[in-house]
Amino acid sequence: MFYTRKEVSTRMAIFYTGNMAASAFSGLIAAPIFSGMGGLQGLSGWQWLFIIQGAVSILVAFFAFFLLPDSPLKTRWLTEEERQLAHTRIYNDTTDRREATSVWKGLREACCDWRTWVFCLMDNLHLSANGFKNFLPTVVKTLKFNTTITLVLTCPPYLFSAIFSVIVPWSSGKYNERTWHITISKLVVCLGFVMSVSSLNMGVRYTGIMIFVGATYGVNNLILGWTSSVLAQTDEKKAVAIAMANTLGNAASIYTPYLWPDSDSPRFLTAMLASIGFSIGVIICAWVMKFALMRTNRKKREADPNATNFYVY
Repeated sequence: MFYTRKEVSTRMAIFYTGNMAASAFSGLIAAPIFSGMGGLQGLSGWQWLFIIQGAVSILVAFFAFFLLPDSPLKTRWLTEEERQLAHTRIYNDTTDRREATSVWKGLREACCDWRTWVFCLMDNLHLSANGFKNFLPTVVKTLKFNTTITLVLTCPPYLFSAIFSVIVPWSSGKYNERTWHITISKLVVCLGFVMSVSSLNMGVRYTGIMIFVGATYGVNNLILGWTSSVLAQTDEKKAVAIAMANTLGNAASIYTPYLWPDSDSPRFLTAMLASIGFSIGVIICAWVMKFALMRTNRKKREADPNATNFYVY
C-alpha cells in the first residue's frame, strides 16, 4: 500500500527479517528456558517457551491494531499534502491501475486472474522446500552434538539468512528484475541440499545447511513483492492476492512434516530430494510468469507506443 515496485521487496525483506531473527535466536532463547524452567509450576520447557513467546506476540499485535493505518490516505502522522503524495506515487507506479472497488469484487478479480494461482503455487512450492524450518534442530542434531549445542548451532544459518534475505530483494528492486534473482537463489539452495544429503561429514553437512537456509528466505520476499506489484490493479485485489499466496503457500506446513520422519535420519534423503524438486518447481513458475508478462508488455507497446508503465519480471 505504501511502496513502489522498486521498494516493496526490500520492505518485505526488512519485515520478514523479524522472522529470521526469531528463528535465529529461538534456539538461544529455548536453551536456557528448557534447562532453567523445565518442570517449573508443573510445566515443561516447551510449554513455558510457548507461553512467553505467545504473550509477547499478543501484546505487540494489540498495539499494532491501533497504530498501523490501512493506506497512506489514513495515516495520522503525515500532513494532507504528504498523504496525497504517498497515494499518488503508488497510483502512478501501478500497471493497469483502476479505482478502488468492493472487497468482494477484489476477491472475484483475484480468483479469476490466473496469475494469482501461479503466484500461489510458486509460494507453496517455495515454502514446501522450506519444510526444514521446523526440523532444523533435528537435522543439526545429526552432527552428534548435545541438545544445548544443537540449539545454539541453529542460530548462525538464520543470521546468514537474515543478511541475504535483505540483500537479494534489494538487488531485485534496484535492477527491477525478479526471475533471475529467484532462479539463482533457488539454484544455490539446491546446492546446499545436495551437499547436506550427499555427505555425513560434519563440516560438509553444516556448510550445506548454512547455504540452503541462508539462500532461501529472500525468495519469499521476492514472490510476495512480485505478487503485490503484478496484481495491484486495485488495493482490494492486491490484498486478496497476497492473502491467497500466503494462505496457500503456508498450506505446505500441512504435509511437509511427513517428509522428515526420524527414521530417515541422518540423511533425510526423501525430504532433501523433495526440497530440491520443490525448488526447481519455483524456478519453473517464475519463468512461466516472466514469459507471460513479457507477452503482456509486448501487447501494451503495440496498443500504445507511448506507454511507459509495464510489468516487471
